Amino acid sequence: MINVALVGTGSIAGTHLEAFARFKDRCRITALVDRSGEKAEKLKERFGLDCAIYSDYEDVLKLDSVDLVSLCTPPSTHANLASAFLLAGKHVLVEKPMAPSLSECDQMLEAAAKGDALLSVVGQNRFYDPIRRVKQVLDAGLAGRIVHAEANSYWWRGRSYYDVEWRGTWESEGGGCVMNHAVHHLDLLLWIRGMPSEVQAVTVNTSHENSQVEDLSIAILKYPDGTLAQVTSSVVHHGEEQRLVFQGERAKVGMPWQLFASTEGDGGFPQRNPDLEAEIQQVAGELAPLQYTGHAGQMDDVLRAIESGSRQVMIDGIEGRKTIELIMAIYESSATGKPVALPLSKDSIFYAQERILREAPRFHSKA
Repeated sequence: MINVALVGTGSIAGTHLEAFARFKDRCRITALVDRSGEKAEKLKERFGLDCAIYSDYEDVLKLDSVDLVSLCTPPSTHANLASAFLLAGKHVLVEKPMAPSLSECDQMLEAAAKGDALLSVVGQNRFYDPIRRVKQVLDAGLAGRIVHAEANSYWWRGRSYYDVEWRGTWESEGGGCVMNHAVHHLDLLLWIRGMPSEVQAVTVNTSHENSQVEDLSIAILKYPDGTLAQVTSSVVHHGEEQRLVFQGERAKVGMPWQLFASTEGDGGFPQRNPDLEAEIQQVAGELAPLQYTGHAGQMDDVLRAIESGSRQVMIDGIEGRKTIELIMAIYESSATGKPVALPLSKDSIFYAQERILREAPRFHSKA
């Protein structure tokens, strides 16, 4: 039985507890950490938990009754909290984004190595069948070489969304829609397409006067093979349509599920290729559905890694860092107005938090 402590009792904490509740024969919640205790008491009652409540995370560090820490606090706290638990030998599952700077990501990775503990970063969208279907088809090579990818992370948030104390500031949230909303789609894009070699981006704030950070961003990614991807990150899009589309040399595949295959007709004009579409559809249909999806899928992955002793998870700290590196490249390009080459070095103005706070644009004052 794996003993779990949940640190942080904001809105995402309920999602974690619901997911862990799917595995009552494999894990149990032994501790909740909440500064005031009020939210923790409500969660304890809501989920019928038999656990202790602590106001200080340091009280949990030495507990033998904690094997895994589920970290649900604001991004600015992730590095120090995760590092403390990892150095104490506790496994850590940290909510996205991993941390608001690469230096903090590296701090967490170092702590995991020193503490010989597992570090996993939440990326629950990898644990959904629709995106796994797209990846399976593309990995099979049926669509041909990917020549263009499109990630639309469209969300809509009203002004009062940023009335929450820690939102809308570089100090506590670490950025805007790129960091905290598009992080999901960027993770999926990197999972399927890999890291680009160059980024050019623009960020703006169009509609949220009580936020320092961006609410709209457009980025162009260039890959070593000369192909491109474009990423739109937004909290100003009505309808909140979100999609990933991959244009291969032979066919287009996307999520929500899209499939269109073309072949060259007279004069080079496109002619639909139903035979290839049928072949792709067959491969997509062969994928066995996941038993657990979303957060529950990721909790299952983490619990299996601990139970087996393998420490091998789908999204470890290195994978989580990749997403932050791409986000920082987007921010650096936007701040400088220049293309940014990847990988980022430690000399990058968006590597360490103190440099980010000095260089990042503040579109408005935080109310």
